Amino acid sequence: DVIGKTCLTPVAIAAGRKLADRLFNNEDDSRIDYQNIPTVVFAHPPVGAIGLSEGEARQRYNNDVTVYSSRFTPMRYALSAQGASTAMKLVCAGSDEKVVGIHLVGDGADEMLQGFAVAVNMGATKADFDRTIAIHPSSAEELVTMKTAQAEPGAVNDADYIDWKQAS
Repeated sequence: DVIGKTCLTPVAIAAGRKLADRLFNNEDDSRIDYQNIPTVVFAHPPVGAIGLSEGEARQRYNNDVTVYSSRFTPMRYALSAQGASTAMKLVCAGSDEKVVGIHLVGDGADEMLQGFAVAVNMGATKADFDRTIAIHPSSAEELVTMKTAQAEPGAVNDADYIDWKQAS
């Protein structure tokens, strides 16, 4: 990509459309917001993120950040010898706990992230997530049922709370 921004096919398509709008439709303000673009590494397991990492949020919001995280074995692996693990993190900022980052590792992370990306781009708060009735049983329900903030806010390097965006 020649502009030095997020190098993803959907981003290039959106940038081309916005450029066409500016050039041919007189929409001078037609621009992409590069801040909250969901990204996924299609690995085994998939790794996905949108928004700020915990470290980035702490810098931007002067440590006024609350982190919720969860590690679990999805139900489909509960009785399996494979024991695949899933990890999720919500990074929230400010007294209203606006969700400024979501980080996922595990089966289904690639599919789950798209819907939650809409919520992040709309400015959803932790309270919005909490008011959402969970789909059970599903891995995605973890993101709307996390109730306890990370025990040590600021423990960015704690092995149990790896910042998945930076790890990917």
